[in-house]
Amino acid sequence: MDFTFTEEQEMLRKMARDFLAAECPRDTVRKLIKDEKGFTPELWAKMTELGWPGLIIPEQYGGVGGSFMDIVALVEEMGRGALVGPFFSSLVGTLAVLGMASDQQKADLLPKIASGKLVLTTAFSEPGVGYELDAIQCQATAAGDDWVINGTKLFVENAHLADLILVAAKTKHATKQEGLDLFLVDARSPNVTCSTIETISGDKQSKVIIKGLKLSEAKRLGEAHRGKERITRLLEMATVLKCAEMEGGAQQVLDMTVTYLKERVQFDKPIGTLAPLQHHAANMAVDLEGMKYITYLVAWKVNENLPFAKDVGMAKSWCSDAYRRICDLAHQCHGAIGFCEDHDLPLYSKRSKVSEFAFGDGQYQRRFVAKEIGL
Repeated sequence: MDFTFTEEQEMLRKMARDFLAAECPRDTVRKLIKDEKGFTPELWAKMTELGWPGLIIPEQYGGVGGSFMDIVALVEEMGRGALVGPFFSSLVGTLAVLGMASDQQKADLLPKIASGKLVLTTAFSEPGVGYELDAIQCQATAAGDDWVINGTKLFVENAHLADLILVAAKTKHATKQEGLDLFLVDARSPNVTCSTIETISGDKQSKVIIKGLKLSEAKRLGEAHRGKERITRLLEMATVLKCAEMEGGAQQVLDMTVTYLKERVQFDKPIGTLAPLQHHAANMAVDLEGMKYITYLVAWKVNENLPFAKDVGMAKSWCSDAYRRICDLAHQCHGAIGFCEDHDLPLYSKRSKVSEFAFGDGQYQRRFVAKEIGL
């Protein structure tokens, strides 16, 4: 196994880092967090010019034809830059289309996504359900050749910016066939209501209520009643990308902490010469190295189409806890200045808390790992 990024991926990482530093610095991130929309069409247009929405989309549909590792490299930099907005949530929707849609659906949707004209998001979690697919209550009932959807979804990222919401719903047919499928729902339909959920990090998440929404068969992805396996794989891939985003953020937290320990002087010495703070920084580095190794390992397995389900649970459980520990130690190193809202550190520590629960926290993932090892 070689986890070294290719020359092209290193160029992508540098380009992304330079772009985010110039076009969306942390001061801008803080302003966007306070903004009602939390993003700007101008920034999306510039990201589209760079080909980011189409990075994973095959060239035949107007995309770049990049690999999963290319996406990992890009998302890692987005975590490092604390980028806000719909890129990640739309990327998960794009992966769903790539993995589940028919040829006709791909021909219709992917060129629009690659050109930045179509923004997606996904809706899995529900009240009292989390990411347990078997517990989903949102119902899609067959009505002739159509489907009628009713249900409530929680923590739908950037639903206010999305054109389409990919909704996971239980399917039930008059022939008694039952299962789970993913549906393409118009986010602006009068049968869809979105309300904002306040979060600690200020990211834009919504509660989505769907009442009596009628959809044609063409709005359902994949084979009827058989979407659970592919939705599970989609969630696993999204979890790997979340780990990469968290790892990028943790790297930035360590970098800013080391810089601060070198520059902050007390009693004529940099505070980084004090053994307790050196130990804090060393523990942060150890946790970060673990995040990198376990994330790159599972990302490589996804890229090589190898079995990776257990590795996803191990990676997310480690990254969720490690990112939080890294931020906690960073706050101890920075002292009071690290709690000022004008400082960059709170951007990351708040993001670490929200990311901890995205796609299942450490406790949830460890239960999954226990099952995978036969317990």
